[in-house]
Amino acid sequence: MTPAAGAIGRHGGGMCTRSPAIFTPAALRRAGVGDADLRRRVDAGALVRARRGVYTAPDACSSVRDVAAHGGRIACITAARHLGLWVLTRDERTHVSMCDGQRSYHPDTCGCVEHWEGEARGAPDTAPSLPRILRQIYRCRGVEEFFVVLESALRQGLINAHGLRWLRAHSTHAMREALALARHDADSGLESLLRWRLRRFGWTVQTQRQIAAVGRVDTLIADRLIVEADGVENHEGDRLRHKDLVRDANAAAWGYLTLRFDYAMIVHDWELVESAILGALGILGSR
Repeated sequence: MTPAAGAIGRHGGGMCTRSPAIFTPAALRRAGVGDADLRRRVDAGALVRARRGVYTAPDACSSVRDVAAHGGRIACITAARHLGLWVLTRDERTHVSMCDGQRSYHPDTCGCVEHWEGEARGAPDTAPSLPRILRQIYRCRGVEEFFVVLESALRQGLINAHGLRWLRAHSTHAMREALALARHDADSGLESLLRWRLRRFGWTVQTQRQIAAVGRVDTLIADRLIVEADGVENHEGDRLRHKDLVRDANAAAWGYLTLRFDYAMIVHDWELVESAILGALGILGSR
């Protein structure tokens, strides 16, 4: 029998695909695992003791092992990765949610990022609610990361109207601006980031738009400029490169211009990306 999970990145930050489960004796007992069975499982390596009263699955990733050993609960971008959300940052530090009265069991040099919350202490095998995770991301990583993860959550239907109301009630001006702009149609965080950074120009920016004779494109700006945001895992090899060239030629035949940018350009060389978009729209005549 596999212990019942009581706990809970993708893309830019890397989604964690290994078991995220953290277990407590109380949760295991509810799943029918008694004390003697627990000892047998630990001896057999089916469970790993992280610290007194806290266990992990043997294939748990390093961040989950850190949370279990540290004290507190999984938090911020670490929690978002385990929910399968698009995380922009490649910061691999473990983020831990801590409440008043809790203490760290890790050494001072562990490198975990603590998020102190004014709420009731949660069990180590649970996570904060997604709205609280999003607020942690805003406080820790800023509004761009918040917007990217928020749109990913909307895309996957992981946040409901009640959660959005809670966020609005506990938001800053920047968060409210992001909430007002957020939609559910972005297929990647790069598309979300493009739309967020271009918002000041007032252009019509559509994501995942279907165009005749071209197909579905990542982003369509001002009805004429196609912007494709190519992840590192895509568009490698001669066959896929040829397919992209055919798409771009078909787009040009129908009056569209195509620009392609990769993750590094959009995230780290935005000035060049913005200049290219402005130049292309200057040629096309933006609407």
